[in-house]
Amino acid sequence: DILLMERGQAKAVTGKEHLERNDFIIEKQKAELQRIEETKRHKEQQVSLAEQELKQVKAEIRTDKLKKTATNAATAIASGVGSLFGSGKLKELEHHIEQLHQEITKRDKATDELKIQIQQIQEQHSRQIRNLQRIHNQELEAKDKEISRLSTLLEKAHKWFPMFKEMLRMEKLCAVIGFTKDMIENLLTKKESIQCSGKIYSEEHRWKFDIKNDIFRVEKHPMDSGKLMLTINRQPIVQWFKEQWEKLQQNLRNSVQREQKSRGFRI
Repeated sequence: DILLMERGQAKAVTGKEHLERNDFIIEKQKAELQRIEETKRHKEQQVSLAEQELKQVKAEIRTDKLKKTATNAATAIASGVGSLFGSGKLKELEHHIEQLHQEITKRDKATDELKIQIQQIQEQHSRQIRNLQRIHNQELEAKDKEISRLSTLLEKAHKWFPMFKEMLRMEKLCAVIGFTKDMIENLLTKKESIQCSGKIYSEEHRWKFDIKNDIFRVEKHPMDSGKLMLTINRQPIVQWFKEQWEKLQQNLRNSVQREQKSRGFRI
């Protein structure tokens, strides 16, 4: 009765207790649920009666009348089921389920295709790695063979040309000193002397020494015919570097002494 009351009516008019808004909604929902349950039970009773009628028809002799009765019973069952669940809702549910199955099938297919694609990429990558490794191994093998061949030739050159090793040593020494390729060519190949000015570097003393119009030549060592030496003004370059270094050190000491004397100190 309370649910049937019009909103806005006072208690003095209706003579009934009013409900709070939330309580009213709850009671309204309970009443709606009760109505649905009653409708459901009614439909279920209709279906049950139709099924019983169908069973009875199946038990009777098959005559045109019975066939007609069976048809009516089936129609009643279909009508009851459709009324209970709603034929439109049922079709909609079946259609939705079918769509889900199709979507699952599509995703399964896409997943399988992706797996195949990944496998193909992995196989292609593996083939590329194997090819690169094979090419790398071939290049290493070719380089090893070339190094071995050159080492063999170098050993033979040392045997056939005893001064070849000394020539290489002189070439390295001249390059460290600071000579150009043309200057080294004149010294070693043409066996000519060269005259130059500037600075030359001593690897032993780590210092550059000044030269001016000095004469350089590659000569045989006087004490060992199998050795070569670089000379500056006929003096072995090693000895010349040593003398220049000693002069430099002496000049530095003299400079320090003069500076200390000028300040009034004694050594």
